[in-house]
Amino acid sequence: MKYPHIALGALASSAPILYFDNITPQNGYYSIVSKDFKEASKSCYRSIKKSWSIIDKIASSKNGLSYLSRKFKTCSQLRDASELKDYLDEHYSVAAQYNQPPIYPVTTLCGGIDGAPKGSHILDQIHAGIVAFAGKRPCYNTNTTPSETGLGWRWQTCSEMVMPIGRGKNDTMFFSEPFNLDEFIKECKKKYGVSPRPHWITTYYGGHDIKLILHKFASNIIFSNGLRDPYSSAGVLKDISPNLQAVYTRNGSHCLDILNAKPSDPEWLTMQRNTEVKIIEGWIAQYYADDLKSQLPHQN
Repeated sequence: MKYPHIALGALASSAPILYFDNITPQNGYYSIVSKDFKEASKSCYRSIKKSWSIIDKIASSKNGLSYLSRKFKTCSQLRDASELKDYLDEHYSVAAQYNQPPIYPVTTLCGGIDGAPKGSHILDQIHAGIVAFAGKRPCYNTNTTPSETGLGWRWQTCSEMVMPIGRGKNDTMFFSEPFNLDEFIKECKKKYGVSPRPHWITTYYGGHDIKLILHKFASNIIFSNGLRDPYSSAGVLKDISPNLQAVYTRNGSHCLDILNAKPSDPEWLTMQRNTEVKIIEGWIAQYYADDLKSQLPHQN
């Protein structure tokens, strides 16, 4: 769309282009995370959903944060309940977003929760899930420094790509935390010194009427998604025109189709990639046909 004079076409893998300016419900992302966990194990889903209020209750009691720090073997003393909750939130989200074969992290994490000794305290179950997912360590760091790539992504979501991701009460397996634009702006200014532009994407690309805009001004784009990816809640899942096509798989995760192919890849993933290659080959063939036609002498 932006560089048609340079690019013949584009494969937009796991692109949440509808997560701007409230086009998609705030809880879209976390609804799919919750769905992934519920499909993997209902008991695991219930344990996670139940754990938030228990964490809050213990954290508010005398020496509660010290107790939670020991329970979850954190590398440093927890400062408040939100530090632990955000840490768990991130692990569940990452597991769902990258829930790819052959490991399937959601299944691994839930296996830890469900596999805790019978009669275990619910927080011991949750910790067992984190250990299964993250591996056994001397302690668990709840304040990790983001990688350069992660830092760049966070800066971008604070500047141009403002996605109002949040959740209400009881609409996911998570605690309630609606998106608050004012708080988001304050946090972005504090961390990165940038002022978010929540309407920039929709103003620039016309996102509120994406089908009409893309139909008129875009061509040769594949919108690929895996429906286990939380970002697919804001992806294009239906063809817009013959050369703006949606390709998705029920069991796919974030950007799975553009990872290196492996002999162990399931058939549905191989088929998705083959479909994308066939579409791209069609673009290239059409380009050369048009180029050849333009070189032929004009007849009067």
